[in-house]
Amino acid sequence: MMLIKHKFRAFVAGAAMLAAIPAMAQQNTYKSDSTVIRKFYDDALTSYESYENLRYLTKNIGARLSGSPQAAAAVEWSRQVMEDMGLDRVYLQEVMVPYWVRGDKEIGRILSGRNGSQEVNILALGSTVGTGTQGLSAQVVEVQNFEELEKLGKKKVKGKIVFFNRPFDNKHIQTGSAYGGAVDQRGGGAVAAAKLGAVGVLVRSMTNDVQDVAHTGNMRYEEGVDKIPAAAISTKGADELSAMLKNDSELKFYMRMTSETRPDVLSYNVIGEIKGSEKPEEIIVVGGHLDSWDVGEGAHDDGTGCVQSIEVLRLFKEQGIRPKRTIRVVMFMNEENGLRGGRKYAEEAKAKGEKHVAALESDSGGFTPRGFGIDGNDQQYAKILSWKQLLAPYGLHELNRGGGGADIGPLKGQNNVVLIGLRPDSQRYFDYHHTHIDTFETVNRREMQLGAAGMAALVYLISEHGLNGGDAKAGK
Repeated sequence: MMLIKHKFRAFVAGAAMLAAIPAMAQQNTYKSDSTVIRKFYDDALTSYESYENLRYLTKNIGARLSGSPQAAAAVEWSRQVMEDMGLDRVYLQEVMVPYWVRGDKEIGRILSGRNGSQEVNILALGSTVGTGTQGLSAQVVEVQNFEELEKLGKKKVKGKIVFFNRPFDNKHIQTGSAYGGAVDQRGGGAVAAAKLGAVGVLVRSMTNDVQDVAHTGNMRYEEGVDKIPAAAISTKGADELSAMLKNDSELKFYMRMTSETRPDVLSYNVIGEIKGSEKPEEIIVVGGHLDSWDVGEGAHDDGTGCVQSIEVLRLFKEQGIRPKRTIRVVMFMNEENGLRGGRKYAEEAKAKGEKHVAALESDSGGFTPRGFGIDGNDQQYAKILSWKQLLAPYGLHELNRGGGGADIGPLKGQNNVVLIGLRPDSQRYFDYHHTHIDTFETVNRREMQLGAAGMAALVYLISEHGLNGGDAKAGK
C-alpha cells in the first residue's frame, strides 16, 4: 500500500511539473520580450542619430515636393543612410511622379467698397491651375458644404468665387476625425463649384486652430469639368472674410497664383531590409513618405516618419537582433499629391508574389505616441492585443481597430496583411500640417524617439511571434 501511495504522489508531482512547463515557458518568453523592448527604449532615448538625420533632411534638403530637385536629393540621401547601416539589401524602386510647381508667392486680397482692401494669407492647393499673371477678381459666395452649394444653383454661383468655410468639428477628441469631416471641401470643392460655373475656389484651411497661417494640400480635377484655380485661406482670414461678407455681400476677392503642372518625372521609393533568419519570405514593412509639401521643411509630415522607420532598423542592428521575418523599410515617394509610390510598391509586391504579413506606417507627426491603429481580422487583432502588457509601460495604451496609412493602404487584401498606423498624440498636428511652420524646431527629440522605439517593439513582436498562429505566443 505504501508503495502505491508513493507512486501516486510521484505521478501527481510529475503531472504538476509537466503542467507548469508551458506556463514557465510563457513567463520566460515574456521576460525575454520585455528585456528586448526595454533595450530598444534605452537606446532610442539616449541616441541622437535619428534626430540628426531629421535635422539633415529638413535643414540641408528642406521641402521635398515630388518631382523637385529636393525630392531627388532626399532619395539619394536616404539611400546613402541605409547603405551606411550595412543592411542586407538597399535598392531603389522606380516610380513616375507628378511635378506640380507653385510659382510666385500667392496674393490674396479682400476688396470691399465699405471696408476697403485687406490682405489675407492664402496658399495655392496642390495640383491647381494658376490664375494667370494678372490674377483673378470676382464676387464671393460662402457655403458650408456641397448641399448648400447645390441649393444656390448656377444662377447664384456662375462667374463667382466659391468660399468653402466649413470648420473642423472641435468636439472630436482625435483631431484626425475632425480633419476627415472637413477635408472633402478641399479635395472636391473646385469640381463641384466649376460644375455650377464658378471661376475660382477658396477653402478654409484644414486646422482646428484659428491662426494666420494658410495650409496647403492636394485637390483634384475631373475629366470634362473646367479647371478653376483653388486656394486655401488661413482660418483667421476665413473668419474675417465671412464677417465682411455679412456686411457687404457685393465684396470681391482678388487672388493671384502662377501654379503649373509640368510633365511627370522619374523618381523612386527607397527600400532597405534585414532578411529574416527563419521565415525570410514573410515581410514586415515599416515606412513613411519621403516627399513633403513645398512650404516649410516637411518635419512632422513626414520627416519624422521616415527617420523613425530607419531608426527601427538601427535599433535591431544595434542590439544584434536577427529578426525571424524580413523587416523592410520603405521611403515612399509622392504621398502628398498622387500616392504613386504606395501604389507602385503594392503593384510590384503583387506581381512578385511577395508575402507581406504586416505593414506599419508613421505619418501622423513626431509627437508622443499613444498606441497603434490596427486594420486586421479578429485573430490578428487579438494577437496584437495580447501584447498590451508589454507595450503599456511605454505609454502605448491605445490598440484600436481601424488604422494603417495612405502609402500602405494599397497593400490591403494581399495575403491577409495587417495594416498598422502609429498613433501619436494628435492635438498639435494640424497646427503644422501642410504649412511653412512645419519645421525641424517643432519636433521634440524624445517624443519622436518614443515613437521609433514603440515601432521597433511592435515589429519585433510580430517578427518573433507572427500574427496568424503557428509561432510561440508572447507573454500576456
